[in-house]
Amino acid sequence: MYTFIDDRPVRTLKAKIRALTHRTSQQDLAYVLTRLGQIMRGWANYFRHAVAKWTFSKLDTFTWWRLAHMLRARHRWNWGQLRRHLTAATGRWVIAAGRVEYFRLESVTVSRYAYRGNKIPAAWPPAGLA
Repeated sequence: MYTFIDDRPVRTLKAKIRALTHRTSQQDLAYVLTRLGQIMRGWANYFRHAVAKWTFSKLDTFTWWRLAHMLRARHRWNWGQLRRHLTAATGRWVIAAGRVEYFRLESVTVSRYAYRGNKIPAAWPPAGLA
């Protein structure tokens, strides 16, 4: 049996992300990243047992773009300047403020199937007893 994430929790999470990453927001980037990490970790831990990998990936991309647009508007950077400031020496994109880094929602492991062993009896009688 598959458990899918409904649209309403996704809309609620997106509304919280939008509220934190408004383009003209004057909040400290470390606070925004910390608060986003708290919200997204809690949300991911709740839904990690559902069919959620695609949803996590889409929400991660949505959040990353919201942060990129916020930083571009805040610092009046063009795309090249944004890339220069957010690219690490390894060539990977890193959004960080001090020691606080952006939490990648798509990195959460989805575990749908738990081993139940003999805890739950079979729904059908054994073949020899029927």
